[in-house]
Amino acid sequence: MKSNIGTIDKVIRISLAVAFNVLFFTGTVTGTLGLVLLVLGGVLLSTSVIGFCPVYTLLGINSCGIKKG
Repeated sequence: MKSNIGTIDKVIRISLAVAFNVLFFTGTVTGTLGLVLLVLGGVLLSTSVIGFCPVYTLLGINSCGIKKG
Protein backbone atom coordinates (compact mmCIF):
# COMPACT_ATOMS: atom_id res chain seq x y z
CA MET A 1 0.00 0.00 0.00
CA LYS A 2 1.29 3.39 -0.95
CA SER A 3 0.52 6.27 1.35
CA ASN A 4 -2.22 8.52 -0.01
CA ILE A 5 -2.92 10.71 3.03
CA GLY A 6 -0.89 13.88 3.53
CA THR A 7 0.11 15.58 6.77
CA ILE A 8 -2.68 18.16 6.79
CA ASP A 9 -5.20 15.44 6.01
CA LYS A 10 -3.86 13.35 8.91
CA VAL A 11 -4.15 16.28 11.33
CA ILE A 12 -7.75 16.93 10.26
CA ARG A 13 -8.67 13.24 10.56
CA ILE A 14 -7.10 12.91 14.03
CA SER A 15 -8.80 16.12 15.20
CA LEU A 16 -12.18 14.88 14.02
CA ALA A 17 -11.60 11.48 15.64
CA VAL A 18 -10.77 13.12 18.97
CA ALA A 19 -13.80 15.42 18.72
CA PHE A 20 -16.13 12.49 17.93
CA ASN A 21 -14.76 10.48 20.86
CA VAL A 22 -15.13 13.43 23.24
CA LEU A 23 -18.73 13.98 22.11
CA PHE A 24 -19.52 10.31 22.69
CA PHE A 25 -17.74 9.77 25.99
CA THR A 26 -19.02 12.99 27.58
CA GLY A 27 -22.57 11.97 26.73
CA THR A 28 -23.19 14.95 24.46
CA VAL A 29 -24.15 12.62 21.61
CA THR A 30 -25.82 9.35 22.55
CA GLY A 31 -27.72 6.53 20.95
CA THR A 32 -27.27 5.45 17.36
CA LEU A 33 -25.69 8.74 16.28
CA GLY A 34 -23.18 8.45 19.10
CA LEU A 35 -22.18 4.94 18.03
CA VAL A 36 -21.90 6.03 14.39
CA LEU A 37 -19.61 8.89 15.40
CA LEU A 38 -17.55 6.55 17.57
CA VAL A 39 -17.05 4.09 14.71
CA LEU A 40 -16.33 6.90 12.24
CA GLY A 41 -13.77 8.31 14.66
CA GLY A 42 -12.10 4.92 14.86
CA VAL A 43 -11.95 4.65 11.08
CA LEU A 44 -10.52 8.16 10.76
CA LEU A 45 -7.91 7.48 13.42
CA SER A 46 -6.85 4.15 11.94
CA THR A 47 -6.54 5.52 8.40
CA SER A 48 -4.47 8.40 9.77
CA VAL A 49 -2.08 6.06 11.57
CA ILE A 50 -1.77 3.75 8.56
CA GLY A 51 -1.53 6.64 6.08
CA PHE A 52 -3.79 4.91 3.58
CA CYS A 53 -7.45 5.49 2.75
CA PRO A 54 -9.20 2.91 0.54
CA VAL A 55 -11.90 5.42 -0.43
CA TYR A 56 -9.23 7.79 -1.74
CA THR A 57 -7.93 4.97 -3.93
CA LEU A 58 -11.38 4.35 -5.39
CA LEU A 59 -11.84 8.07 -6.09
CA GLY A 60 -8.29 8.62 -7.35
CA ILE A 61 -7.45 11.15 -4.63
CA ASN A 62 -3.95 11.56 -3.21
CA SER A 63 -3.32 14.26 -0.60
CA CYS A 64 0.13 12.92 0.21
CA GLY A 65 2.06 15.16 -2.13
CA ILE A 66 4.36 12.39 -3.33
CA LYS A 67 4.76 12.60 -7.06
CA LYS A 68 4.03 9.45 -8.99
CA GLY A 69 7.01 8.09 -10.89
